[in-house]
Amino acid sequence: MIKFLLRGLLRDRHRSLLPFLVTLIGVMLTVVFHAWMTGVIGNSIEFSARFASGHVKVMTRAYSENAAQAPNDLALIGTDTLTAGLSERWPEMEFAGRIHFAGIIDAPDSLGETREQGPAMGFGIDLLSGNMAEAERMNIPSSLRSGRLPERKNEVLISRLFADKLGVVPGDVITLVGSSMYGELAMHNFTVSGTVDFGTTALDRGTVIADIGDVRDALNMEDAAGEILGFFRTGVYDAERASAICEEFNRAYNTPDDEFSPLMTSLSQDKTMGFLVEYSGKLQAILVALFIMAMSLILWNAGLLGGLRRYSEFGMRLAIGESKGHVYRTMMMESLLIGFFGSAAGVAFGMIISLFLQNHGIDLGVMMKNASVMMPSVFRAHITPATWYVGFIPGLISSQIGSMLSGIGIYKRQTAQLFKELEQ
Repeated sequence: MIKFLLRGLLRDRHRSLLPFLVTLIGVMLTVVFHAWMTGVIGNSIEFSARFASGHVKVMTRAYSENAAQAPNDLALIGTDTLTAGLSERWPEMEFAGRIHFAGIIDAPDSLGETREQGPAMGFGIDLLSGNMAEAERMNIPSSLRSGRLPERKNEVLISRLFADKLGVVPGDVITLVGSSMYGELAMHNFTVSGTVDFGTTALDRGTVIADIGDVRDALNMEDAAGEILGFFRTGVYDAERASAICEEFNRAYNTPDDEFSPLMTSLSQDKTMGFLVEYSGKLQAILVALFIMAMSLILWNAGLLGGLRRYSEFGMRLAIGESKGHVYRTMMMESLLIGFFGSAAGVAFGMIISLFLQNHGIDLGVMMKNASVMMPSVFRAHITPATWYVGFIPGLISSQIGSMLSGIGIYKRQTAQLFKELEQ
């Protein structure tokens, strides 16, 4: 029977081609939309995680309670050994130490006297080890506006607006005046190697980025770091795996009564990013659900119209003695075949487009010229297991429902009325 129906559909394209194309296009758009929304929302969260919180974060218990203040007097110590141990125990992740600090940046004149001063906040990250992972992770190379990246000790990057305010250019010397890890006055000279744009006013007003080794020297933080961030090597946050890693780490390392014992938290547990992850997940689900509903209605109507247009055919079949039940069953089987092959083709074409968008993305940097550090310039789709069936199931079911509703009219046809229609 299936082979017979397939032959009929292939020979009579008027009753199969349009429903097939409508199903294909609807499912394809649903697949691409799901992958795109997953990717765009995930890209935004991922970029924020790279800049601020990581997929997991290790801090002392006391530091985590006051993390917004970046209290370096509560920083981790022995971080080199701890980082090496983390990398060995969880090889699927990359770990890197960071130091957040604040102070006054002093720009001297030619005589060494203060010319300009300004409050600054800074980041100490790995810049000089030869591993560019941290610089790439924070999108620093593409955000450079003048000069170059630090290549020697005591070289720093400074935000372009802050540099203009201080009247410094690459090659000038600036002095950081701050507080050491032990509360002492700390003063350290740096050479400006380049300027960057962060794309957000709060950071552009006064931010410096230095190698973590130089910051340790400046703030008397030998083998210490405010936090150790961990990132999945896949580049995609896995909430379930991150939670499991945190539980395993805290059982092994954390002591509730010791405020200086290391504590690991996941991105979902972060006070700021946790809300964003939850909110974005719900927003994505709502948007995808609305799009699927809209496409389902279109496919439903396509199946309904396809059935209504064939009423004269059904009437002829009933007039020559075919039972109403048989006509209805063959109609539903034909709709199932069209829906199956249309949905399968739609998923295939949608996955091809989604794979291209995942690998190459769309460069929207022209629309966000000043959002170089805080926002990705290239947005990519992201294929998940749900992408494979999120369009197939609605495409198959919706066309079936439309055909089912239109097929009800078969049972309302009267033989006398059929002969009148055939005579016309």
